[in-house]
Amino acid sequence: MKTYKSILFALIALICLSAESAKGQGLLLPDASTKIDKQAQALANRAGFSPSSDPASGIGQIASVAINAFFGLLGIIFIVLILLAGYHWMTAQGDESKVTKAKDSLRSAIIGLVIVFAAYAITYFVFANLDTAMQGFGWSG
Repeated sequence: MKTYKSILFALIALICLSAESAKGQGLLLPDASTKIDKQAQALANRAGFSPSSDPASGIGQIASVAINAFFGLLGIIFIVLILLAGYHWMTAQGDESKVTKAKDSLRSAIIGLVIVFAAYAITYFVFANLDTAMQGFGWSG
């Protein structure tokens, strides 16, 4: 089952990358590319953005701050969970069931912390390159 999920994820990523590459290289039909650009522009106009507006300001900046605060809070929560699991392990006094429970809690908290750091890195990368991506849609930054 895990193998199928990995293959499905890789296939979806490959399709997304190849579709974007085809658009960038002009391999899509001109009509399809024009429709995509017109729909993106209509969505931007409906959302209140104009081609001359700065994409880094407004909603993008608010979203960036909110996401960074959320990931910071999650990081603090997982650090507290790691400390609590360590405390429970140290105070188990040789009780094997308590030690096992503390190890499981510690393992889960570390996995959660790794996931939060990975998510933070991904969102940082996306928001750092958002200006370049928005220029592809006609916004100047």
